[in-house]
Amino acid sequence: MPKYRPLRDYLEIRTAAPANFSRDGSKVLVQSNLSGTAQLYVIASSGGDLHQITEFDEPVGGAYLPTRDEVVLSMDAGGNERTQLSVMADDGSNLRPLVHDPEHIHRVGGVTRDGSVLAYASNARNGTDFDVYVVPLASSGSDPRLVFDMGGWCQPAGFSPDGRWLAVSRLTERSGDNDVYLVDVDTREIIHVSPHEDDARFSSPSWLPDSSGFFFSTDQGRDLSAIARYDLAARSWAYVLEREWDASCTIDWPGRTLMVETNEDGATEIELLDPATLTVKGEVPLPGRGVAGIGFSRDGARLAYSYTSPVEPGDAWVYDLESQRTTRLTSSPRGVPADEMVEPELHRFASFDGEQIPVFLYRPRTTEATPPVVVWVHGGPESQYVPSFNPVIQYLVARGYAVAAPNVRGSTGYGKRFSQLDDRRKRLDSVADLAALHDWLRGTGGVDGGRAALFGGSYGGYMVLAGLAFQPERWAAGVSVVGISSLKTFLENTAAWRRKFREREYGSLADDADFLLEASPLTHADAIRAPLFLIHGENDPRVPVGEARQIYDLMRAKGIRSELLIYPDEGHGLAKLKNRLDAYPKAADFLDEVLGVR
Repeated sequence: MPKYRPLRDYLEIRTAAPANFSRDGSKVLVQSNLSGTAQLYVIASSGGDLHQITEFDEPVGGAYLPTRDEVVLSMDAGGNERTQLSVMADDGSNLRPLVHDPEHIHRVGGVTRDGSVLAYASNARNGTDFDVYVVPLASSGSDPRLVFDMGGWCQPAGFSPDGRWLAVSRLTERSGDNDVYLVDVDTREIIHVSPHEDDARFSSPSWLPDSSGFFFSTDQGRDLSAIARYDLAARSWAYVLEREWDASCTIDWPGRTLMVETNEDGATEIELLDPATLTVKGEVPLPGRGVAGIGFSRDGARLAYSYTSPVEPGDAWVYDLESQRTTRLTSSPRGVPADEMVEPELHRFASFDGEQIPVFLYRPRTTEATPPVVVWVHGGPESQYVPSFNPVIQYLVARGYAVAAPNVRGSTGYGKRFSQLDDRRKRLDSVADLAALHDWLRGTGGVDGGRAALFGGSYGGYMVLAGLAFQPERWAAGVSVVGISSLKTFLENTAAWRRKFREREYGSLADDADFLLEASPLTHADAIRAPLFLIHGENDPRVPVGEARQIYDLMRAKGIRSELLIYPDEGHGLAKLKNRLDAYPKAADFLDEVLGVR
């Protein structure tokens, strides 16, 4: 019998996360992958059995409507991200389309508190610009009404309690920068909440119950996000609260509790404050150091949250603010106990220019003095590796690998300055962080630098390929999942609605074409000598499958070992368990063979 469990045991671990409470707080809508894809379930908020209400072939998301026992659903086809909206009863009956146009995208952006109107964004006008619409929920077949058409990437961000104002977030053409507007749903009057000159992020409003203003988070004029309050009558805002890390906030509907979340080196901390005095009333006692997503019941008496850590796959919990009692709603099936899994150590290493780069290091429970290492690179790049559950990482560690998960420059969670260190022509500085990590791992990290592999998805897949191309002497293998092989062809072929949004980060085809080519692994493919394993979805609208095919063809022509798996029913990643069970064991076997792990 092998001394480690098969990867299937880890991949078949299920997860669950709450969406929101029902109108009276007696039930919680939960999204879980119990069936193999993310489906919706209902459970009593006091605990009990999960009742499945959707059984689609595709993953589905949803949320309770605020005034009746119905759920609004969001689902695409085969990972194409052209999401369609429907409504159904919370027992799974009476499914009816709300907004249906399979050629375009529809993203939910809030429901009025009386449950009468839903807001959504869609690129139906021209396939590129996202306009904002409202549609009545009371009567089936009602026509949507356009309320905001400024162009670009726009997303509705919730209604004021009185239903008059709809907040809209609009990305600008600068990286890490957006604006927030309020639009009067009836007159289409627009208020610009966030006029500013320097790059700044503004979060969605969290309204006071009388619609006089709202709390939000922003990093305007700062490095880290802090909490601000907007006064609607004065048409102005001011900072009211700051923390030592990025902070965000939500206020309950009655206006009794302001919840402030901080991201402390990737882990979630939650404080509960009095909105009037901003004094701390308490904290939400999470089960451990991990990551949580959280929301209030309508009456503000309870919080529903998901919780995951490196050794906890993710389940739904409820916290009662008055009794301070926590109830675990779900205990998802798991075939691998927590005591067989490993918590990472958090370190920092100096990169080529002295910049300190955070890295989570998982050490195997092995007697091997210097184990092989897999460097796990997150996507984004405006994202962050956080201490949450990852079945492939836990398997690799059990198999005897060390796994290092860095937050290279350009990652979020460490302030505006750090997140912009890889923008446009600084792209290869983030790749240089991988070389510095390799040096650190070989020395302080105590691993076998000669058996080091790269593993990443999306932008992380670009980093895998860039590491192999620009640092061929350091890396023995690479696994790229839906990765970018050429920044130029990626921007040329990505969905039209994403192109301008991504040019903010990488550079534009019009002005930066030469640099895009220079920074592309495909341009330097002749330097690659390490074996390569590629995974991609045929329907990927973000990173088209041609990115995998072109680097695969070049490697095969060079005689470099290269394997390519393409899944016809997937998009930007593998959403279906059957495909994960096929792809990831093959990738793990590839690493074992190439790195000589037996």
